Amino acid sequence: MSKIVEVNVQSEIGKLNGVILHTPGEEVENMTPENAERALYSDILNLSIARKEYKQLSEVLGKITTTYQVKDLLTNILKDDATKLEVLNRIEKIEPFIAEQTPKGSIKDQLLDEDAEDLARLLIEGVEMKRDTLTKFLNKDWYDLRPLHNFFFTRDASMSMYNEVLIGRMANAVRDREAIIMQSIFDFTPGFNTKTLNLATTPDPLRKLTIEGGDVQIARDDILVIGNGTRTSTRAIDALMYNFINRSEDKVQHILVQELPHSPESFIHLDMVFTFLDKDKCMVYEPLIMSPGNYQTVHIKIQHGKLISIRREKTLLHALKKLGMDLEPVYCGGEDETWNMEREQWHSGANFFCVAPGKVLGYARNNYTVEAMNNAGFEIIRANDVISNKVDLNKYEKYMITIEGSELPRGGGGARCMTMPINRDAVEW
Repeated sequence: MSKIVEVNVQSEIGKLNGVILHTPGEEVENMTPENAERALYSDILNLSIARKEYKQLSEVLGKITTTYQVKDLLTNILKDDATKLEVLNRIEKIEPFIAEQTPKGSIKDQLLDEDAEDLARLLIEGVEMKRDTLTKFLNKDWYDLRPLHNFFFTRDASMSMYNEVLIGRMANAVRDREAIIMQSIFDFTPGFNTKTLNLATTPDPLRKLTIEGGDVQIARDDILVIGNGTRTSTRAIDALMYNFINRSEDKVQHILVQELPHSPESFIHLDMVFTFLDKDKCMVYEPLIMSPGNYQTVHIKIQHGKLISIRREKTLLHALKKLGMDLEPVYCGGEDETWNMEREQWHSGANFFCVAPGKVLGYARNNYTVEAMNNAGFEIIRANDVISNKVDLNKYEKYMITIEGSELPRGGGGARCMTMPINRDAVEW
């Protein structure tokens, strides 16, 4: 990395100046129907098709902003021997078996002998099991160090929150190494000017304190919107609240919490039902966001090192409007049929990623959502037309770039899930 990058994200919609991606690799293919559920998938993906679809996303973003790849960033920090040891020590804390001695040595010893590029690959794609003990010989698993099947959803393991990087506390142990890798990248990459924030300071074997990036949205420099569901717990939000209280800042900090259903699985994160599109528009899954029923919206207000108030709001949009953000909703699946809303929400139809105010990326497959976006004033542009320079994006005030998605949505996420922004321009509200 040739220049210093200031980590600074003050909103979900500011012009994007840098984003971290992870192109899906062999770790996605290293999955069987038998272990797919353990890997948090409801089905296995076709890697060759998933890669082609992801290539559209990465090439479009490459036309718009500076992109960084997780594997490249990890390789660079592992070139330093002291950093290599520290990263493996961090992994050992969550996966202590890597230090267990066998007749052929420990996994950690093996990894320390690898060069930076191969080590980065193995930490992501997994280490095949050596059958050098009876226990391993009879083990039906294929890997000593399991592949990170979900890592192309880079949003969850770390999240840019203002000028810091909040490290995810993953709800499932199969994703813990992702958070270790992302924290190490930000801790040891000289080109990133930031500090990391990890909310858990004590062991949490019951996983009562969990937070993932799909649930954390920066509405404005004084407003965080956080989903509370299967992946982000109330205890994690409390820990974040205490962190803001301990800063004793003069400015008011608002945290808007939206409760989420624990089923179906398509509701795992807030950004599967709500995302920001522009200064005055947002994408919503209407049955939950506009008609929340038993799922509360809670407003936490902090200032001068104190909790000023915590109260219930009518809806998320109502709470945002009271804070000066009057957002017009665009409906995932259109406005006519609940059937269409449910189908397209299932396929990440509400999951949009902003590259600038009113300029977003989303899946082409969700026809009713695309139509709703067009009716809301967004020009619909195919990803391939951007990649081949058939269109000049500067000519459009608002647009939706459509990414092909037959395989990627089967992993359970969309454009926002697959992107981890590190710098955005400030928005003139």
